[in-house]
Amino acid sequence: LESEEFPETDEPVWILGRQHHLNTDKSKLLLDISARLWFTYRRKFSPIGGTGPSSDAGWGCMLRCGQMMLAQALICRHLGRDWQWEKHKKQPEEYHRILRCFLDRKDCCYSIHQMAQMGVGEGKSIGEWFGPNTVAQVLKKLALFDEWNSLAVYVSMDNTVVIEDIKKMCWSPPQSSSAAHSSAHVHRSALGRNKNIAGFCTGWKPLLLIIPLRLGINHINPVYIDAFKECFKMPQSLGALGGKPNNAYYFIGFLGNELIYLDPHTTQSFVDSEENGTVDDQSFHCQQAPHRMKIMNLDPSVALGFFCKEECDFDNWCSLVQKEILKQQSLRMFELVQKHPPHWPPFVPPTKPEVTTTGAELIESTDKLFELEEEFEILSV
Repeated sequence: LESEEFPETDEPVWILGRQHHLNTDKSKLLLDISARLWFTYRRKFSPIGGTGPSSDAGWGCMLRCGQMMLAQALICRHLGRDWQWEKHKKQPEEYHRILRCFLDRKDCCYSIHQMAQMGVGEGKSIGEWFGPNTVAQVLKKLALFDEWNSLAVYVSMDNTVVIEDIKKMCWSPPQSSSAAHSSAHVHRSALGRNKNIAGFCTGWKPLLLIIPLRLGINHINPVYIDAFKECFKMPQSLGALGGKPNNAYYFIGFLGNELIYLDPHTTQSFVDSEENGTVDDQSFHCQQAPHRMKIMNLDPSVALGFFCKEECDFDNWCSLVQKEILKQQSLRMFELVQKHPPHWPPFVPPTKPEVTTTGAELIESTDKLFELEEEFEILSV
């Protein structure tokens, strides 16, 4: 598991849909890896829920991996897959805005605070380790509160991705005032944009597609290895969440039969944004040679991620899956179907709970709010 230098080899290295050749452009490969946002354990942030932990060391690794996967989606959305980070180089405002979504503060939409507290609704107490599927469910819920990005997050069920449901979700009008409510009549205009009667132009919501999988019982079944590697070659790839039990890694690519990953198991101090909104980002990029591990040592419980900014990216992903994943007759890694399976409950795109007041403004301190929430939970048991 050492982060050692890459070997001399003619084999290509794949990182999130991009191919690199070690013998000709190793420095480009290392730049591509260090450009990824790297989230690790942190300490000295404000206690979660007012009285909870002020460090996630030992329990937050899968939450950090989920943050890394989502951050990669936001980078593709705003800066493009080929954007590069360089130390001390001035970065666009969107970059700092993305980073601010993940700072360890309760008011940042994808912070460890928000993720841990949203996990309570998924049956995980704060400070408990999450598996890949729980993180996916938490991101799906938090994304509903993120108006800046308005992502559609689809988490597949039973190893099955349903094209019809994804299209319904990505074309659904944004939630807004009751005048433009989702019941408003929607028709496709000639531009392929959606216009509902209130005149809102909606269009395709960028898609974050997460596919939680079990690729074996206690060990990964070798029959899945080629298909798993194929996913890192797709231009839509956001890599995979996984690792070993209670030890999560963010897998971003492979070389031969070794997976390349970012490791969240380093504890750094909390970093806040500066007065002007920029973030000192030195500690958010991993600048040493990346870690590698043999693919056969992977725990079989993983979640694949993909980002489709436009509908054509999703259509292209579907045809790549048809060609590369579904060609396997038996033991396919996952299924891609056109229509919603009739025996499943109907698909309802997730919507933000209608909240007029959070009640927070009636309570002077958030500590008390948290205690109240706990009492409500006890009452509802």
